[in-house]
Amino acid sequence: MTIAWDKTLLVGDVGGTNARFAIAHMIQGKPVLEHHQSFPASEHPTFLGGVKAFIDGCDVKPTGGVIAVAGPVTDGEIDLTNSPWRVSEAELETLGMKPVRLINDFEPLAWGAPVVPADQLASLGGPEEGDPDSAIAVLGPGTGFGVSALVRDGRGGEMAMPSEGGHACFPPGDAVEDEILRILRRRYDRVSIERLICGPGLLNMHRALAEIDGRETHIEDPAEITETALANPNSPCGATLARFCAILGAVAGDIALTTGARGGVYIAGGIAPRILPFLKASPFRERFERKGRFADYMKAIPTNVILHKHAALLGAARVAFAQAE
Repeated sequence: MTIAWDKTLLVGDVGGTNARFAIAHMIQGKPVLEHHQSFPASEHPTFLGGVKAFIDGCDVKPTGGVIAVAGPVTDGEIDLTNSPWRVSEAELETLGMKPVRLINDFEPLAWGAPVVPADQLASLGGPEEGDPDSAIAVLGPGTGFGVSALVRDGRGGEMAMPSEGGHACFPPGDAVEDEILRILRRRYDRVSIERLICGPGLLNMHRALAEIDGRETHIEDPAEITETALANPNSPCGATLARFCAILGAVAGDIALTTGARGGVYIAGGIAPRILPFLKASPFRERFERKGRFADYMKAIPTNVILHKHAALLGAARVAFAQAE
């Protein structure tokens, strides 16, 4: 069968730690990715240099594209929240792509979540499917904490809603979390969700819990916390990770209420897939549903972890081809 590859577009997903790129085509109405490449952001001194290096390695050069970046996009420019990289759409167009668009990193996940195959989702509780005419929410911890939603009008129309919801205030749910907030306020004054629910936040939480328990901790790497917790859930690291999952569930529930995400809540980011068995056994779903008078509302919302490694690139491809039409 001969396939018409009518457009060659660049898609990217750039976080505080890693950059991922691919070439996208649209085949029979579905985005198809090829020539994947991932590398640490530190490998290239500039964002533009990283993009150029990827394009130089492509046999067919992209004519346009969409790159998702971890931070707010203002007037076509980005200053990544957790990275020294800076770039603008105008600079990217010097590489021969036009149009090229920068979008918030969780916006393509909102577009990508509905097209992720079912076998690339892992349930954290709730029904198999949500209301197909209602919004979905996508959120998750990685180097930072991202939030987005896909709003549906009930007539087939959809609109992605990028946000900086990870920088909303951290909402403690019990006396222990009240103490965590008090301890972190000494350091940050204002404590956002991202100060706790992300890789560096896991370390903040572990140190705060150690202070509450009156014990010392010499752990400096969040990965050590997760590794120890997975090996021994009854350890102090296990308690930290369980608290992390519980707060993630509470925050996910708050975001579902805020966005009216009766279509489902999807957990993305790099951490959740790595701790999946622990997360399934954690208080995540209990805290998700624990919303007082709205408990029944919450029980009808499915919660899933996105396992697809390139869900953001799939979503970026949907955006790229929509703007190229």
